[in-house]
Formats: sequence, structure tokens, C-alpha cells
Amino acid sequence: MLRVLTTLLCCAAAQAATVSTTLTINGTVAVSTTAYTVTGTATLSGGISGSGAFSSNIPLSSLTSANASAPFTITLSGGTLQGTLTFPIAILSTGSGSGSATITSASGSYSGDTGSFPSLTGSGGIGSTGNITLGFTGTGTIATGGTVIPPSPIITAVLDAASNTVNLAQGTIFIVKGTTLCPGTTLTAFSAPNRPTTSPDGVQITFTPTAGGAGTNALIWYEDPLSGGACQLAGILPSSVAVGTYNVTVTNGTVSAPVQTQVMAHKFNLFTQDSTGSGLAVVQNVVSAAEYDINRLTTGAINGITISPAYGSEYMVAYGTGMGGAAGDDNAASPDYNFLANGVTVNVIVGGVTVPAQYAGRAGYAGEDQVNFQLPANVPASCTTTLQVSVNGVLSAPTTIAIAPNATAGACVLPGYSTAQLKSLDQGGTITSGGFSISQIAETEPTYGTVKIDSVGGSFTQVSGFQLGSLPVSYSSITTGSCTVIQVSGTSGNLSVSGSATALDAGQLTLTGPSGSNLTNTVLTDTNNAYDVTLGEEGLTGVPGVPNGVIVAGKYTLAGAGGKDVGSFNTSINIGTPLTVTGGLPTTVTRSQGFTLGWTGQNSTDNVEIIGYAGTTSGSGASAVTTATEFICTTTAGAGTFTVPASVTSQLPQVLASTANGTGFLEIASGPTPTAFSPTLASADGGGTIASTFSAQVSTGTSVIYQ
Repeated sequence: MLRVLTTLLCCAAAQAATVSTTLTINGTVAVSTTAYTVTGTATLSGGISGSGAFSSNIPLSSLTSANASAPFTITLSGGTLQGTLTFPIAILSTGSGSGSATITSASGSYSGDTGSFPSLTGSGGIGSTGNITLGFTGTGTIATGGTVIPPSPIITAVLDAASNTVNLAQGTIFIVKGTTLCPGTTLTAFSAPNRPTTSPDGVQITFTPTAGGAGTNALIWYEDPLSGGACQLAGILPSSVAVGTYNVTVTNGTVSAPVQTQVMAHKFNLFTQDSTGSGLAVVQNVVSAAEYDINRLTTGAINGITISPAYGSEYMVAYGTGMGGAAGDDNAASPDYNFLANGVTVNVIVGGVTVPAQYAGRAGYAGEDQVNFQLPANVPASCTTTLQVSVNGVLSAPTTIAIAPNATAGACVLPGYSTAQLKSLDQGGTITSGGFSISQIAETEPTYGTVKIDSVGGSFTQVSGFQLGSLPVSYSSITTGSCTVIQVSGTSGNLSVSGSATALDAGQLTLTGPSGSNLTNTVLTDTNNAYDVTLGEEGLTGVPGVPNGVIVAGKYTLAGAGGKDVGSFNTSINIGTPLTVTGGLPTTVTRSQGFTLGWTGQNSTDNVEIIGYAGTTSGSGASAVTTATEFICTTTAGAGTFTVPASVTSQLPQVLASTANGTGFLEIASGPTPTAFSPTLASADGGGTIASTFSAQVSTGTSVIYQ
């Protein structure tokens, strides 16, 4: 019946109707001596859908003591809507309130339309940079003067359902994001073996070869209507869809514009416990034949489900999607297919150690795969041990698992945090911290000689127990005078430990340095609450546009004005005279012999880090895989010398001048003990204070041959 009604509406000419529509306005307010001028965007979703420009001019003479009322224009691709916006003037300073809007005239395809939005929830105020913002959203009705044209579906992304990245494997579970992709208002899910290729309300997800030919409809898993007309679909790409390039379309009354995607033989990725595609993976620890624990930070239970960290030599089961196409029915209730028995090589990389998979195949559900493996006995114990899976040489995105030091330990290890704090994270707690650093790195460039890049950056973040991999690596846990070795493996540009954090708003941040630094209230750039700025680039004489900040010895002060999440603060750090390496850094290191560095400068108690890296890359493009080893050795400036032993350098891969796609690097960095400070955290974010640090490092680096 719904499809019949939709067809009648599509084809009825000059027939008026009243439809429910949500209006959202976001604008910036410019103030002059005569008026407030608002410019920004307006979005209509629901019965009438579209996005365009919003503009309004509010004469100061029209303002009363309480309200502002002014005409506005919304310019859409099919025409314009004009009317009057009314709101309390206090919203511009107090930050919240309610308003209303009416549409009194329209043009183009909206000719004859009128509308009323009697209750718009509003927010406004003066931002951290001094600009005034204004926003409203609410539902109302529009009486159309002619044909009612249902909005076309719009696809914004086609992603695999595990890592939330583009390109799909045959037989994989995927999601489609966008607007007006489904007609319902409640979540509708379908179970095997009854997943349709056309849902009962007419939704289809079609993959059509770009080279031409018939399209294939995917199996629909669910339709999830979201707010504001948004909708997310999930489906299973049939194993029969050949590898190649496809146009993906969604049909919901009308057909969306296509979005291109690549179908691959294998693109396995692990599900993660917060469904972000990063952080703690969905993995079970095989405690016994009768007990499979969910891998977490501590031992216990959550909602009756047992949890625990893993330990060396324990058996584990990891879950994901994208292992590849499987013989049989993709819509079967309990498919059974072992890729290892069908010519596919699957390995698991845990903390840089590779072990073979013991089973790799369907997990009893269409599209869902499981990988069974045994942890190596020498696996690194950590709350953020990296976990990846290689399928015929294609690596999954990095995730993490929690590994305890031994079978009897009740928790993994996170430097600086107690077992009680880790238990709190398992129960939904968060870690809120702040970290900012001034840095200078000097490198020799063939064109310019020695170039020094001076910068400052950092953020305040809130991290869940699932995303501990986003915490900065703490080298303070390494005993002074010692070294640690880190192994990494991953696709090009994706070598970091997996994790994401919520960045907090701290308002405007400024840095002021000592005489000679050319830094006075230098404003840090705010990009989604991550703050940084290049202070200077020494050695680039005559290059236009280069900032003139210089890192010199003395006191540096970082000040924050305060924002929505973080209160105001003022902290400082003293930087000493940079180290001078005796004889400079070596350009060749014999791995079997180690090497010794000597230096002068800096305060005797300042920290010194010696960092080496050696890696090689195989393959190309999206399939390029880098395998690398890095070491970090720590001491103090007062020691004046340090020997990196052969037991450390021998763990690096050989990288010679003739090594194809190889990179070797050596760096020495020094700086004072970080300054601790504790700004306040807004009550909406949990309240209290934020344990934060302000640090500084001056470093020198060079390319190195490791032979």
C-alpha cells in the first residue's frame, strides 16, 4: 500500500498537500551599527528535503527588549523559501532559548508553499574566537502549492561493518549511510535465512558493474532510521559478486545517485567492542571448554557475561568480516566454510609476533567470520597489545587486545593506573587527560642544509576503556638508562596502535616565549578541539610565509581562555640549552655492535631519549605493507653519554642504501621534566580536574643505514 501511495504522489500534478518537515538553521552573526546579519545553512528533512543557504538581516531598530523578528531567505537548488524568524534576543548571550518561523512565500519548484514551525529549539552565544553563532532546529508543516515530490535517497558512505572503511570483500557485512534511505521510523531487522534482497517496504541496495551489465541486489540485514531524515542500512554482499568496480545505489521509492566502491577478494577486519572500527577488538579468551570470556582489562563479569584479560599461550577466538566469498548460501542460517582448507593463508599478528590461524571461516552466521589462534608464549603483556589478521597477505586495520602478565593476574598493565581504575574502565568509566608539547626537530635537507621545525600542539581528551590505544605512549615507565623495543606492522599510513579519543573544547589557547623567541600570545589553531601551530622554520631563509618563531632557552607559558569542557588555565615550562652531539649522529650503524653517543648541554636532570627506526615496505598502493622495529632508550642529560647495546640494535631489520623501499632513522631528543597542571572539567563531562602535562623536546635526527 505504501508503494502505491508513493507512486500516486509522484505522478499527481498540481495537487496540494501538507507535509511534516524538520527545519535546521546554523548561522554566524555579524554585527554592524545598524543590523545583525545572519548567514549560514538551512536543511529541510522529512516530507520536503534539501539543503541550502540561509540569510537574514535583523535591523537594530526592529529589536524589542525581549525579541528579535526579521525576514529570512532559504535558497535551495529548486527555488527559495521566504518568511520570518522570531527568537529571544538573549539567546545571543545566554546560549539557549526557543523561537519560531513561518514561511510566507516561495519561488521555483516551491511556488505557492507556506509553512509554520511554531517551536524551534535554539542555541547561540559568543564563541572562543569572538564570533557570534546562532542555530535552531524543530519540526513543523509546509503546505505545498503543487506537486509533492518525495526526496530522493542520498548515499554518503558505503563501508565495511567492522573497520568502517571503504571497499568491500565478497561475502562481507557492510553498511550504507545517508539520508532518506528508508521510509520507516523504527529499526527493522531481518534474520537468516529470511534476509530479503528487496525489503517489505521496497528498499533495495544494488551493486552494478561500472563496466556495464546487470546489477545484483545485496541481502538486507537491517534498516535503521535516524534523526533528521538520516538512515543507516546494513547488508551482506553476495559471494557471487565478482571482484571489480561497482556503482552502489539505494532504491527507496526513487533511486539514489550512485556511489562507487571496489569489491575485493579479501578485506578482513576485526569487529571492535564499541563499533568504531578501532580500539579493543571483539575477541574471546578460551578459559575452558565451558567458559569463553570476553577480552577486557580485568577479570570479572558485566551483565552476567564473564570478562578477563588474556595471557601468553592462551587460545583465543577473534570475530570480524571480509574473509572473502564462500561457497554455499550467503543467506543460510548456519553457514560452515573453512578458508584454510580452501587455499587461503591466514596469520595473526599479536604485538608484532606472527602466529598461524588454526581456523579461519564463517562463525555460524552469514558474513561473519572467526579466527581461532593461540597466543605466543612471549606475547607482550599490555592493555593495548596490537592485534591484526593477515589474509593472503592483506592486513586488517590495527586493533588492540588486553593481555595480563600471567594466568593468575587479575588485570592487564597500564602504566600509571591501578587495577581498581582499570575495573572502573571496564564498568564504563573514562580517563580524562591533557597533554601539550613544544617541539623542535632539526634535520639535514639537501636543498637547504640543516632545517629546524618549531611547533607546539596537544589536546584535552576523554578516553573509554575500549580506546586506551589512543593514549600517548608513556616512556616514563621505562627505567632510566634502559631501552625498549617496539615492533609494528601494518598497511601504509596505518602503523599506529589503534584507538580514538573524544577531544574537549578548551577555548582559545596562546603561547608566550622568552625574549628572542618572537612568541607573544601566539594563538594555537583549533581543529575539532585539537590545538597546534607551527611556530617557525629555521634554515628556510628567503622562503615567503614562513613564521619567525624560534625555540630558545627560557620560560614558555601556555594559557587557555576556557571553553565548553575545560576551564581556564596558565602553565609554564623552562627549556635549557639544546644538546650538542659530539661528532654528530652516525649515518651508519652496525646492528651486531651497537653504538655510543656523547653530548654536552641541557640541564643535568633533563630527560634524553635516543630513538631508532628501521623498516621495509612491500607491495604498493592500498596493499603496501610496512614491517618495522623501533627502539627508545632513556637517560639524563647529566650522563653525557649512552651506549645503545647490540642486544637492541640487532633486533632491527637490515636497511642498506640499496634496500628497496627501506627506511632507517635515528634521533636524539632532550627536554625538561614535564610540568603538571590541572584545569577544571565541566560537570557535563564528569566534573573534577584534568591531570595534564606541558612538556618540551628539542631533537636532532638523520637518516641511517642499519647494516
